Amino acid sequence: MKRYNFKPKTLLVLLTLTFSLGCTEEFLDETQEYNISSENYFNSEQDYYNALIGVYDVLQSTYVNVLLGEIASDNTLSGGESATDVIGFQQVDEMTHTPVNDNLDDVWDWNFAGVQRANYILEFKDKTDFPGKDQIIAETRFLRAYFTFELVKWFGPIPLSGDERFVLGDETTIPRSPVSEVYDQIESDLEFAINNLDYTAPQVGRATKGAAQALLGKAYLYQEQFQESASVLTDLINSGQYHLYGTQGDEDYANLFEYVGENSAESVFEIQYTGEEGAGFGCLQCSEGNVAVGFQGIRNYSGPLFESGYSFNVPVQEAYDAFTDNDIRRYYTILDIEAWAAETGASYSEGYKHTGYFNRKYLPRKNDNLGDTNLTQPNNYRAIRYADVLLMAAEALVRGNIDEDRARTYVNMVRERAGLDPIDSAGATLLDVIYTERRLELMGEGHRFFDLVRTGRAAQEIEGFTTGKNELFPIPLEEIEFSQGNWSQNSGY
Repeated sequence: MKRYNFKPKTLLVLLTLTFSLGCTEEFLDETQEYNISSENYFNSEQDYYNALIGVYDVLQSTYVNVLLGEIASDNTLSGGESATDVIGFQQVDEMTHTPVNDNLDDVWDWNFAGVQRANYILEFKDKTDFPGKDQIIAETRFLRAYFTFELVKWFGPIPLSGDERFVLGDETTIPRSPVSEVYDQIESDLEFAINNLDYTAPQVGRATKGAAQALLGKAYLYQEQFQESASVLTDLINSGQYHLYGTQGDEDYANLFEYVGENSAESVFEIQYTGEEGAGFGCLQCSEGNVAVGFQGIRNYSGPLFESGYSFNVPVQEAYDAFTDNDIRRYYTILDIEAWAAETGASYSEGYKHTGYFNRKYLPRKNDNLGDTNLTQPNNYRAIRYADVLLMAAEALVRGNIDEDRARTYVNMVRERAGLDPIDSAGATLLDVIYTERRLELMGEGHRFFDLVRTGRAAQEIEGFTTGKNELFPIPLEEIEFSQGNWSQNSGY
């Protein structure tokens, strides 16, 4: 199976690593202890490269962002085995979550781990020069922007430490920066990445200029800076570097979310996973596999194509019915388990909040993964797809009153791939079509909740959503306590 092609079997620890070898007391007396620390590291290109691998490694733990982001929306229910199975998922589904929620803690902790690892490189970015260092720094800044964007959309104001690592005690002195300042850093990082990266990555899985353009356009869209968003996304579209999978050559749309469709010409940025290394519940973020995939698998499944799983994140009937009968995306987005069982003879068990539907895009396929197969799935996550870029550009063009003709062109490209007729809508109707297409095209990929929030539609679509509270998630209670009054909790929590 594939992995980050540039990932070695072991990973250097990014803060301080002390490694000592010894067999006897006499040997220890004669052998100098070998230490790696920030003071004697970053002396070569290889050091920077290894540290960059460490930043990429944290991307694999962002599976929780995708899974929870979908559960929080109106697309799916939490599922699982019972009402107490992963209680944090259940609370987010029902909008009863509080600052004491292990799964929201994971979103905070693991994304800040990515920021911390990126800042480790940036803190020592000027220590050693070598050809190609701008490439490594640009990728580092893209990754920091990626993690920071996740944090600001989940939690709002967050602490920033510039190009230095957070150290113990900073939580009592560094304030939560306003959202506008957080976005300023994201934009600066992505502009640097755009100016120093190429459209073709040196190795599969690494960031590109196109990925930086897409994320910058998305950051502008979230801030309702429509002219800026439309401009950068249009530049990306006009680059001709990407196309909708299944529209050229011998590609088949049916394979977009299969292994053969990974790292395709539609993938602007894709998080790499592998089934080669096992994982355990004691350290889910340690897995090299996509943990969310096993969590979404069909409970006690036996049959063709798929492996079984824990039946979380189950699509609701209304989401299934949102597709028209002639929309080919329905079949490849949502699995109707009763129809599938009748067709194939497969068997399964019903889990908690069973709807009869499963997220087909990220169901575990049969493969030769190792360890706990429910935790070590090799399905890559398509973090930014070209279809998303087209729909973001269309939205910016309409909401910014810039160019409705071009917006319709972009929307119709997505609709045509889905087997649907073109639309000629205008104004508010066109915007509604774009919102609908975003839901249908990106269903199961973790974007829906945040789309509803940023467009002011969450309260009318999500049961239990409280305006003025649930736009953001709570800062973990222990972080508030550690700050000793330096950070206040988000409103309503």
